[in-house]
Amino acid sequence: MQAVGRSLPQRIAASWRQSLQLRIVATSVLLSLLAMAVVGGYMSISIGASIFEQRRDEALLESVRATEAAQQVFTDAAGSSTTAELAQLQESALQSAAGFISNPALAAYAMLRTTDQAQSAVDLGDTRVRGFDDSLLTAELQERVAASDGEPYYQSVRLTTPDGTAPGLIVGTLLEVPSAGQYEFYIVHSLEEAQETLQRMQTTMVIGGVALLALVALVTLVVVRMVVAPVEQAAATSAKLASGRLDERMAVRGDDVLARLGRSFNHMADSMSSQITRLGALSTLQQRFVSDVSHELRTPLTTIRLAGDVLYDRRDSLDPVAARTAELLHTQIDRFEVMLSDLLEMSRFDAGAATLEIEPTNVVRLAESEIESVRLLAEERGSAVRLVAPGGHFDAEVDPRRMRRILQNLLGNAIDHGEGRPITVTVDSNHDAVAIAVRDHGVGMTAEEAGRVFDRFWRADPSRQRRTGGTGLGLAISQEDAVLHGGVLDVWSRVGEGTAFRLTIPRGGALDAASPIALPPEDTGAIEIVEGRS
Repeated sequence: MQAVGRSLPQRIAASWRQSLQLRIVATSVLLSLLAMAVVGGYMSISIGASIFEQRRDEALLESVRATEAAQQVFTDAAGSSTTAELAQLQESALQSAAGFISNPALAAYAMLRTTDQAQSAVDLGDTRVRGFDDSLLTAELQERVAASDGEPYYQSVRLTTPDGTAPGLIVGTLLEVPSAGQYEFYIVHSLEEAQETLQRMQTTMVIGGVALLALVALVTLVVVRMVVAPVEQAAATSAKLASGRLDERMAVRGDDVLARLGRSFNHMADSMSSQITRLGALSTLQQRFVSDVSHELRTPLTTIRLAGDVLYDRRDSLDPVAARTAELLHTQIDRFEVMLSDLLEMSRFDAGAATLEIEPTNVVRLAESEIESVRLLAEERGSAVRLVAPGGHFDAEVDPRRMRRILQNLLGNAIDHGEGRPITVTVDSNHDAVAIAVRDHGVGMTAEEAGRVFDRFWRADPSRQRRTGGTGLGLAISQEDAVLHGGVLDVWSRVGEGTAFRLTIPRGGALDAASPIALPPEDTGAIEIVEGRS
């Protein structure tokens, strides 16, 4: 549904991030487009300039030849002196000049008397042919033509045509008309055909460029597919391997570098599969060994327990040394039994055989019961244990035996490390979760120690005197019990300020339920929280 709700830019951005082929093909096409735009623009400008120069040279040459032809007409009839004769010569001269123009139908002519010259015997006036437009002339061009010595001068102009406008050239030269004086001879050359040629060339370049871009995209896609397909196959195969399908392998063809990559990947997968299988077998063997040893030790331990109990019950009749030995034996047998129970429990967790016996439980009543069970031990150490229950939904579907074990471990740690200071047990809940926190104000731990507190057989201070047994497995078992409930066991600690453990159990399969108890505790500053997740 999220994909449907995305806007088009978001879908394009997602495709750009996720598709390597799209990025490579698009980048290749864009770079090719940029290169073609630069090269095509340069070629268009260069060809356009070349066409213009060629047509300009042709127009200049045609104008010079046309002027020479017209001048020759006037020179051959030098004896003519009347206005009628000169007008007839002028018409003949213009016709003769038109014969040297490549496209006379598009050309316009004008013979304009040069200003600022002496009065002549005959004045032919200004003559314009084919709609010559005086507005095309500039004062600068007229001045240059009037002052020239037979050299042609030109300027670029924009001509009006039935279809719009077209580029053109106007070329000016001088004519000497007998008895009439000096005239400026202007010929307008249309460059419409040259413009059309340039446009056809540009259109051809654009069409060719589009076709070339499509070809570049196709070739790039084919090449990228040859390279990316094995990479995608490797990614898919690695994902299957990560999901536990250890028999998945890449299909390898050929002897190129991609084939060598596939063989190396398959070799790595074989090695990983072999190692995982061997480690799994070792783990199973280790779990079975721990379980078998724990079970096998039960029988001799029971015998030792019976013998030890006999000696412990008769210690008053023994000499002091033997009585003390009986007491030590009784204490260590108790500790040995706890360690065996913990080892058996850990082996169940490792084997995935641990199960919950769920029943409705009032968590506050459960906490009160466990606090009462350790009250004498706490008072012996000088720590007062206080229960805080702000109120809420305290009934929860949990395994009461495992919840008691978690509380026993947390209270035991708080008493051992609380330095005789008050211990607070907080129980709170909401609609999504129920939580229990045990807070002491003892020596505390560093961040490194807090990060290892749930490791098996690890102790922050092995030399510290313990009153609650201490096998080094209590917090590890508590963590597994919390995870078995779908919950989490967090720890906060700061040296000199104490430690707080918080157990959060979600209700009804709630995911990522927020704990109703704050951590760090409200009476301290913020510090790193370590989550005891499995």
